[in-house]
Amino acid sequence: MTKVYVSVAHHRYYFHPEDSPWEYEIEAEPEVLNVLDQLFDQKESFEWKGFWRAQTPYVPYHLDPENDGVDLRLKKLYAVIHEYGNEEAKQQIETMPYYS
Repeated sequence: MTKVYVSVAHHRYYFHPEDSPWEYEIEAEPEVLNVLDQLFDQKESFEWKGFWRAQTPYVPYHLDPENDGVDLRLKKLYAVIHEYGNEEAKQQIETMPYYS
């Protein structure tokens, strides 16, 4: 297993803690890093679609499937981080309102 430092805000992970700011420390196999890559890419794609959809102001937020896609990917990211994260990461994620 490899120690990795994850930044959900920047859609990236790093192998050295001093490379860039990060929020969570995990220990994961390369397959898990591939899952993180896919989730980051999907989340970013939904965010761009939401950006373009936001240019049509008559569509309410709660009828916006792009936002649902972003929310789902974010929950999946936190689930992966919780599973492979250190104790501090797990405790922080467990305080989030949608953790169950």
